[in-house]
Amino acid sequence: MVAHLVVALAYDQLCTFEFGCVVEVFGLARPELDVAWYRFAVCSAERGPLRAAGGVTVTAAHSLRMLDRADTIIIPGWPEAAAPPPALLRKLRAAARRGARICSICSGVFVLAAAGLLDGKTATTHWRYARALAERYPAIDVRFDELYVDQGPIVTSAGSAAGLDMMLHLVRRDHGARIANLVAQRLVIPPHRVGDQAQFAPRVVRDDEAGRLSKLMDWVRSRPADRHTLGSLARRSAMSTRTLQRQFYESTRMSPIAWLVRERVAIAKELLERGRLAIAEVAERAGFRSEESFRRHFRRVVGVSPSTYKRQFARQ
Repeated sequence: MVAHLVVALAYDQLCTFEFGCVVEVFGLARPELDVAWYRFAVCSAERGPLRAAGGVTVTAAHSLRMLDRADTIIIPGWPEAAAPPPALLRKLRAAARRGARICSICSGVFVLAAAGLLDGKTATTHWRYARALAERYPAIDVRFDELYVDQGPIVTSAGSAAGLDMMLHLVRRDHGARIANLVAQRLVIPPHRVGDQAQFAPRVVRDDEAGRLSKLMDWVRSRPADRHTLGSLARRSAMSTRTLQRQFYESTRMSPIAWLVRERVAIAKELLERGRLAIAEVAERAGFRSEESFRRHFRRVVGVSPSTYKRQFARQ
């Protein structure tokens, strides 16, 4: 089977960090994962060395014709005021028609918008650009405060590091939670931040509060099958229930219990991918009190049933 081809767009005034993140996730060989890892290529509409942030120059090995073969196309930023070349827009529209997955990081969303690929869809970008995007393209439902938005074949993300969250989400879609977690470990970043998590917290969390919350999260992850309640979590963290709820919302945009459910679902996904346990045993180990509750929460978070997920991703 031919591996999935990811093509990144390079351009003059390239966003170096966003481009580097794409290369780090998709452009490096990862033989230790024992899966058909991605093929990777870089293309450009322009010839010759391209200027990148920080005084770096980049030379793309391929022209825009490479987009005709891409399974996934990633636009790592774009100079907001610059009009995308018509040839690039035509290639993106053609790629969309044949079913390619097209993604943007930060201001790269303006290229997708100019191509008309976001009309009638939901999208996000860095909070600095969100208002300009909404005003310039009123047909787009712009989410001002989300890390990334997955619309199936079109995926957009907020600024810089949120692109890493989006790309890990793509790896998770393609290869499952276990592989995405291993890649996250290599990158030394959290394995999963949900797309609708806020781009930034509206209030600065004191160091002692943040430390207590982080320790609590690590402790819960180490014992997901325990019977955790809002009261028990508050006592463990030496906070009032009201303070704990506020801290969780400011850090994750979720309540403690909603976060706990997502953590348990993530653990269940890893157990299902191993393929050795029955659904009922997975539910018990992940901390769900009944198989019915497990199935309901899993389908709500993941979008498919545990049985379907196991058939798709369990290692044979």
